[in-house]
Amino acid sequence: MDVSVRDAQIRDAQASSGPLIPPAPKVHARPLGGSLLGELRIAREMGRSLVGAYCEEDFNALFTPYSFFGQPGLVVSDPASARQVLTSPNYVRPIKANRSLRPLVGQGLLLAEGATWKRQRKSLAPVFTPAAIGGLLPHFQDAGAGLVATLTGRARANLAEAFHQATLDAVLRALFSRRADAEGAVLASLARRYMEGPAHFNLMDFVSKGADDLTFMDGERRRLGRQWLDAVDALIASRRAAPHPEVRDLLDRLLAARDEDGAALSDQEIRDQCSSMLAAGFETTSRLLFWTTLLLAYDPVTQDRLRAEIQAFPAERVSCLDDLKAWPLMRSVLFETLRIYPSVPLIARTAVARDEIGGHAVVPGCMITISPWLIHRHRKLWDEPTAFRPERFIDQPHPWGIEAFLPFGAGPRVCIGAGFALAEAQIILASLLTCFEIGLASERPVIPIASITLGPDHEPDFILNPIVQARP
Repeated sequence: MDVSVRDAQIRDAQASSGPLIPPAPKVHARPLGGSLLGELRIAREMGRSLVGAYCEEDFNALFTPYSFFGQPGLVVSDPASARQVLTSPNYVRPIKANRSLRPLVGQGLLLAEGATWKRQRKSLAPVFTPAAIGGLLPHFQDAGAGLVATLTGRARANLAEAFHQATLDAVLRALFSRRADAEGAVLASLARRYMEGPAHFNLMDFVSKGADDLTFMDGERRRLGRQWLDAVDALIASRRAAPHPEVRDLLDRLLAARDEDGAALSDQEIRDQCSSMLAAGFETTSRLLFWTTLLLAYDPVTQDRLRAEIQAFPAERVSCLDDLKAWPLMRSVLFETLRIYPSVPLIARTAVARDEIGGHAVVPGCMITISPWLIHRHRKLWDEPTAFRPERFIDQPHPWGIEAFLPFGAGPRVCIGAGFALAEAQIILASLLTCFEIGLASERPVIPIASITLGPDHEPDFILNPIVQARP
């Protein structure tokens, strides 16, 4: 069937059938735990996907106590209590939860704790101010133009791969003033191989007591992580050999950054911060763009509305962050995508002191599980929680004030790069939709699977229909 005919039929069907309900993983009828065999099954399911072990009860309960291989735990889906955990000094990131990511980002802000984290966060704050992000908009526009150039002339494409390359291009431009050339291709390949393999949790991650326990299965993590860090070191060494006379990018700001004692960041610190920005910046944003485009392919009515909004204020006219206010539907679509497909689907904390959460006693060592995936789809917190309804955000002047919306975490460790990622995603998506109508080449459902980030179970081909621009 011709794609344009199929899309017209979808539009007619949507007009009469209500909101889109995108595909989702299986929800188990009953809890999987309660015995050693059940806990092993949970470990197996979560090794495949961190959102693969949820049951029907989880989407109705605000608190679920559990025990996992002898460690007490509590799933917290009550938004106020989740924010209590994420802002309290009584809870820290579990050491073993960092096992799958540390080889890729070292000791950067993403995994640092305590005084080290506070110092790094304060040093990096100037790098992510609105003024600093506004200065990076031309990099995002160049990356969007590069994406369009790559796709022009193609009738279909793997947009998951194309977004990976485009967001890497954007971050490399913003961080190093470099295009995603040969070195960028190496980084893209390493990141994809890592996220699709070693990033997934294994049984040793679940049963280990610390970061360095039972690491005999981590050889591939160490090997790819070493290659990644070596590639980042090479980019930084190239800049030190030929420094810019003025501030052009984020690396210039990192090299100029000083801690509260006036000391410059060490070489390893700069390397680890660059690695964190690269890994978190392009991986999570590429996933956001993929899921958004998938939803728009499922929902061509909303795609048409969004395109009209962009055409009224094209991406090339954006010169400051305030210009992005011309795209309220774009913003709402991205927020609704982050609700349905949160880039980071699970947050874990370990209690270091006695506490009480929602009437549940917490003892030191208790594992607190906060799942944005679960909270964002919770039946007591949202109307039609599994439906794609961007309008739920359209009248929200500040969606971060919605208590049950946690796409970037909450509290002191809320994602420092959220503004960067959203600006990047808006520019790149606008560039794409200006030039193409997007459809899907197959009716096979795309099911989310989760490791460190939320990705698809397969990467579908998208149909690209060029848009004929009207002559002025």
